[in-house]
Amino acid sequence: MKLYPLLFEPNLHEVIWGGNNLRPYKGLEPSDEPIGESWEVSAVPSSTSIISNGDWAGKDIISVIKDYPEQILGKEVNQRYHGQLPLLVKFIDAKRDLSIQVHPNDEMAMREHGKMGKNEMWYIIKVEEGSHLYAGFKQEISPNEYQRRIADGTITEVLADHPVKAGDVFYLPAGRVHAICGGIMLAEVQQSSDVTYRIYDYNRPGLDGKPRELHTELAAKALDYHVEKNYRTEYSETSDKAVQIIDSPYFDVRVMEINQSMHRNLIKYDSFIISMCIAGDCKIRIRSTQDEIILKEGRSTLIPAAIADYDVTPLNGSSKLLDAFIDNKDRSLPHKVTRFLHITQK
Repeated sequence: MKLYPLLFEPNLHEVIWGGNNLRPYKGLEPSDEPIGESWEVSAVPSSTSIISNGDWAGKDIISVIKDYPEQILGKEVNQRYHGQLPLLVKFIDAKRDLSIQVHPNDEMAMREHGKMGKNEMWYIIKVEEGSHLYAGFKQEISPNEYQRRIADGTITEVLADHPVKAGDVFYLPAGRVHAICGGIMLAEVQQSSDVTYRIYDYNRPGLDGKPRELHTELAAKALDYHVEKNYRTEYSETSDKAVQIIDSPYFDVRVMEINQSMHRNLIKYDSFIISMCIAGDCKIRIRSTQDEIILKEGRSTLIPAAIADYDVTPLNGSSKLLDAFIDNKDRSLPHKVTRFLHITQK
C-alpha cells in the first residue's frame, strides 16, 4: 500500500456553548446547530476520524494505523506509544463561555479512568472584540478556599483572566485550571484523551435541559495551585518560516505563514505530522511519491512519518498552517509518560 497524506470526513460536535462559525470555516453548509468542536484528527474510540481520500477512503484512522504502524506513526512513536496515535487536534468555536475545567496528568488519568492524561495548547484564530479566556490562578489559594469558591460561585475571581487576539498561544499542562470564553475560535493540540473535569459551569443546563455533570472532587486532586508570572506563550512570527511555538515532552507545535512554496523535510523527527490549515488553501506535494493533495482552509491532514518530506504551496497568495508532531530528537520525555505507556499494555 502506497502511503499518502490523509484527509478526513468532518467530525463535528454539538455542545451547549458552541457557535455557528465552524461549518462555514470548513466549507460546509451553515446551520443553526451549536457546533463547538471539530475533531480534525482523532483516534479517540468515542469519536474516531474517518479517512476521506485515496485508497483508505471510508476507513477509520485507528484500523489503518494498526495495519501500518511504523510507516504512519514513525518507528519511535510506534514503539513509545504502542501503536496508538498520541495526539488529538481540534478546531473550537466558543459562542458562550466553556465551563471552568482542569485535566489530569497521565498518572491520575490512568489510575482513575485507564486513559491517557491531557496536556494541551491553544492557538487563537479569531476573536470578537473584548474576548478573553482563563488560564491558571492569579493568586495562590488553598484547597479549602477552592471548595468554598466552588460552592459560592466565586471561583472566577481568583483565575488569571487574559484578553486575547488572533495569534495568541497558551500552553495548558495537566493540572492548570482554564476556560475558553465566548467569542473565540481557536486550534487545539492535545494528548489523545477525552478526560475533562468540570469545576464550575455557571449553573446552566446542557442540551438535554439537565445540569451538566461536575467533577469537583476529582478536579481538586488534579489541580496545580502554583501561580505563574506569565501564562501566555511568547514568540515572534516570521513569514515563510516554521516558527516553534510549543516545545513540550508531549508534542511539538510550529506555525508558519507562507507566501511562496516551502520545503518541509521532517523525516528526522521519525513522527507523523498533523498539519492544520488555519488560513488560505494550499497544495502539499510529497517528494518521494509526487502525490498531491489540496488542503483547504479549516481542514487538516495527517502526513505519515515515512513520507514526511514535502513541499507546501499557497494557492491564493498566502497560507497559514499549524504543524503538530512528536519530536523524537528531544529526549526529555518524562518518566511518568513512559511508565503510563507500559501500564496501558497490561
